[in-house]
Amino acid sequence: MCNNIMEEGDVVVQPQGDEVQAITTTEYEFRSTEVPSWKDQLTIRSMVASLALSVLFNFIVCKLNLTTGVIPSLNVAAGLLAFTMIKSWTALLTKAGVLHRPFTRQENTVVQTCVVASSGIAFSSGTASYMLGMIPRIADQAEIGNTPNNMKSLSIGWMTAFLFAVSFVGLFSIVLFRKLMVLKFKLTYPSGTATAYLINSFHTPKGAVLAKKQVSTLFKSSSFSFLFAGFQWFFAGGDDCGFSSFPTFGLKAYAKRFYFDFSSTYVGVGMLCPYMVNVSLLIGAVISWGILWPWIETKKGVWYAADLPASSLHGIQGYRVFLAISMMLGDGLFHFVYMTITTVLSLLLRNYKNQGAGELEEEKDKEDYDERKRKEYFLKDSIPKWVGLSGYVGLAVISVIVVPLIFRPLK
Repeated sequence: MCNNIMEEGDVVVQPQGDEVQAITTTEYEFRSTEVPSWKDQLTIRSMVASLALSVLFNFIVCKLNLTTGVIPSLNVAAGLLAFTMIKSWTALLTKAGVLHRPFTRQENTVVQTCVVASSGIAFSSGTASYMLGMIPRIADQAEIGNTPNNMKSLSIGWMTAFLFAVSFVGLFSIVLFRKLMVLKFKLTYPSGTATAYLINSFHTPKGAVLAKKQVSTLFKSSSFSFLFAGFQWFFAGGDDCGFSSFPTFGLKAYAKRFYFDFSSTYVGVGMLCPYMVNVSLLIGAVISWGILWPWIETKKGVWYAADLPASSLHGIQGYRVFLAISMMLGDGLFHFVYMTITTVLSLLLRNYKNQGAGELEEEKDKEDYDERKRKEYFLKDSIPKWVGLSGYVGLAVISVIVVPLIFRPLK
């Protein structure tokens, strides 16, 4: 029986006393499912689901970007909602007897990737930072350097052209390095790997049942959040009125910006972010608003002019901004140097271990069934390197030409 089960490492055989237990691997469970080509993965329903979820996630990202600036990883949420939307779609078509194409994990990944890419552009496009800072209404809040060359009113036309010019160059660089990074160096992408395991589990019988429970919980939580937000709206009478400005810890603490605004969004962000991030944010808030800023305010008239408004970068706002930025830059510089040294040493050590064709063949023989199948899928329908190189160069040239046309002062 063991010989019939164990073929080419398809299953992992684990002896326990006199018995042998066969445990199927992830890819072995999908061995009877044909992997569609990339053209078949781009279906109409996947594009519709991607568009709908992208609009939703873009609103969420823009709101967080304009308030906290902390954007948690949305990969898992995008994968779950993509599975829910298309699974419901296929269930309805199955009952109607018109379903022609089954829902695959590859199609699930297409939707998840489109949603995450769209929300990523919403975060990094500058709509909550430099683009918004260039409009006259925001620029007028600055005291100096406020010239017509520094302003540009927002419009859909130039914003769309700018994003098309600068957002897709990196995709072609991935084509050139995908095999090197994934197959040779075997670098892992933590959030992407976690999402892949999640999507794989959704498309198994047990995983589908679990996903159904998760979706049920998701809709219950969303409904409660929606109703609670509506309840808060009825009691909002202005900028400093309502639950969002409730002095939770007293009026003195409220004057120092210590209060709870009853925002379900921020509670959800805190649940998604690692606890170390939440603890760090809490410590930073206590040190800054509880100790540092009140102490700097006592230096008014000594360290900065007493008649400056609180929003002036020449006053206390300058200390707030530049102290925080300097801490982030120092920490970021350390991690950049550390990761650079660690990566170089790791690559040198890996190259040293992989020297010799004999060792490479031995490593290839030791690959399990999952590894071989995933490598096969990874190399299937690959994009030629010349396409990646020409696309990268072409879009880079277009960006160099288009961006100065959009922002005239660059000329």
